[in-house]
Formats: sequence, structure tokens, C-alpha cells
Amino acid sequence: QVHLVESGGGSVQAGGSLRLSCAASGYSYSSYCMGWFRQAPGKEREAVAAISPGGVRTGYADSVKGRFTISRDNARNTLSLQMNSLKPEDTAMYYCATGSYDYDSLAVSWRDPTAYVYWGQGAQVTVSS
Repeated sequence: QVHLVESGGGSVQAGGSLRLSCAASGYSYSSYCMGWFRQAPGKEREAVAAISPGGVRTGYADSVKGRFTISRDNARNTLSLQMNSLKPEDTAMYYCATGSYDYDSLAVSWRDPTAYVYWGQGAQVTVSS
């Protein structure tokens, strides 16, 4: 049975940092692209970042580029999102997800929620001004 479990969410003041983690189990984690999404109340789910199976290729939303870093540890089946210089507009529920697209399709597919097959339950991030 597939499980994706996020951790590391919380509350922080603007300018602070948080690190989200996602523990994956029940499938061949190292074979899949992974992504982070977020959803704020009343807004659509938004792609934040994605990473290829080997970690070589990544993608970032313009709104987080230069502040967030996605990484993965295939030996431990974990995905991370380091979030620095946080802003109030980063406040949202953050989800990790397993991509159904391959390495060559990452650039065109990673923003599409329908291109992901497994989802975690989410971790809340709240940034106060």
C-alpha cells in the first residue's frame, strides 16, 4: 500500500525558514519524479517544485525560485522542501506527490496535478507578517 506522509509544517514569521519532509513507502520511490504542491484557502492547488528520479532535473514556480529548494534521498525514500525567506503569501497546505511522468517529460508535466498518481495528506505552513 502506498503512503506519502508529510512532516515539518508549522508557523513562522516572515523571513523565516521551514523544511518540509515527505516519507514515501509502498512503491519503487527512486523510479518516479516527485513534486510539491500547495493550496491556500479559496485558491486552486498550485505546483511549487518537482524533481526527477535521480535528482538531476528540477522545476520551480516563479514565485518560489531562489527561496525554495527541492531535494530527495532515494536511499531513505524521502523528499524535502527547504523553504527560506518565507512570505505571508506562502501560507498554504503543502502536499507531496508522486509523478506519473518520466524524466524527459518533467519540464512540460510537472505543473499539472493530473500528472501525479499518489498524494500525501498535507502539512500546514503559516507565515505571519
